[in-house]
Amino acid sequence: MAILFSREQELLISVVFVFLAFLYLYFRSSSRSHGQSVLPADWPVMHMLPGVIANLHNAHDYFAAILTEAGHNFRVHIPQRHIFLTCDPGNVRHIFTTNHANFPKGREFAAIFDIMDGGIFTVDGEQWRRQRTKFQSVLSSPGLVSGMAACCRDKVENGLLPFFTHMASTDTPFDMQEVISRFVFDLAATPLFGVDPSLLSSDMPSMDVAVAMDTVMEVGFFRHVMPATCWKAMRRLNIGPERKLDAAHKVIRGFFMEMIEKKKINGGRVCNDGEQEHVDVLSSYINDPDYADDDLLRAKLLSLMLGGRDTIGTTLPWIFYILAKNPNILSIIRNELSPIASHKVAMGKSSMVIFEPEETKHLVYLKAALYETLRLYPSAPIERKTVATDDIMPSGHEVHTGDTILISLYSMARMEGVWGKDCRDYNPHRWLSEDGNKLMYVPSHKFLSFNSGPRMCPGKDIAVVQMKTVVAAVVWNFDMEVVEGQSIQPKLSCTLQMKNGLTMILKKRET
Repeated sequence: MAILFSREQELLISVVFVFLAFLYLYFRSSSRSHGQSVLPADWPVMHMLPGVIANLHNAHDYFAAILTEAGHNFRVHIPQRHIFLTCDPGNVRHIFTTNHANFPKGREFAAIFDIMDGGIFTVDGEQWRRQRTKFQSVLSSPGLVSGMAACCRDKVENGLLPFFTHMASTDTPFDMQEVISRFVFDLAATPLFGVDPSLLSSDMPSMDVAVAMDTVMEVGFFRHVMPATCWKAMRRLNIGPERKLDAAHKVIRGFFMEMIEKKKINGGRVCNDGEQEHVDVLSSYINDPDYADDDLLRAKLLSLMLGGRDTIGTTLPWIFYILAKNPNILSIIRNELSPIASHKVAMGKSSMVIFEPEETKHLVYLKAALYETLRLYPSAPIERKTVATDDIMPSGHEVHTGDTILISLYSMARMEGVWGKDCRDYNPHRWLSEDGNKLMYVPSHKFLSFNSGPRMCPGKDIAVVQMKTVVAAVVWNFDMEVVEGQSIQPKLSCTLQMKNGLTMILKKRET
């Protein structure tokens, strides 16, 4: 139900916003001048909100600093909400597996991501189980799975590598994150709708829809940490981040409804040129009576689109950045690829080596490098749950009905008690057995990048195959250089994109 405000209430809310802005400036400046505890002070009325706002520009590292000082768990009090912030693996296992029914996403999570309300991303209980069962049945199609792998391989060969070859030949700096965003949008949309949007093409069309999806995640983070009445008032007044989000919602709805209408008119499983039959996800839902409502179908498809896009789209720029800065690790990956590449060259293949999904399947070190990237830079740095009934965490902390739980994956990777004294170092070897021939088992409540328990990501294996295909092709065919003078830091968002992009220069590698 919408909350209605009188003019007097709206004026009061506006005054509060101004007051918070002054608090933000004051506490941000004071936090820089004192080397004291990072734990936020609990003030009258506003509680810890001023401290949170003062550090919102650097929230992920701030949460990590809090949890380091507090010992993996901390209670955050802000007006209208009690938050239990944790990165304790024991608590994570309790929340996601042992007692998962007591920790749903909750109504407020659905409100925060209201454009996906009713989709698998926001629902709980029986509704979630039905949707997951349906999606797993869709993913069980051999045609769809093989089609997704083939789509990735083809887009690498015909889209990504030609673009990189051109940029390398002209020695032109470019934003790797934007290019990957275009590539991954096409990669996610093609098997979803059976149509390639071709954002990564010679004319580089508008990225309005991709940017709108990023806005959903950015404003979603703002909604997570602000009192609900604040962001709902801003939504009603159509000001601040809510104004930007409203425009993004219109773009997203327009795009998804256009895709749905095209499918209804054209029917079937047809690719762009109409010559080859494709198995796409939308065709599996379009005639399902459970998704007869277009808004519900759109919410479901958007959830799947974001799930397919964000893990790969956020991880690839980080691993290219890391490998460019760590030539020794890059060399090990190339040595692992060398036998496959040498065989292709001997067979007289083209100068650009493309690695088939089946060929990268058993590459252990490449997978370890991907996992280490996801550990330090998880695509979703924070997970959110709600407490259904009073409970006691394995850490001994009590949580109460209605409390919000924020699980910081970003912080967990930076805890010595979880990953050891070298926790902040990029070290793929931590994933390998002593002989280096296989990956060590790491429980999902410690490595949460693909979720854990009943809500474990069903598309995990597909995402890993696609990332391997991309990384193998790029690192074998090109040398990468990060342009100096950039500020590489996470964006304030529910997905861990780079705030300022990633400007790189590529050079064609002689092999």
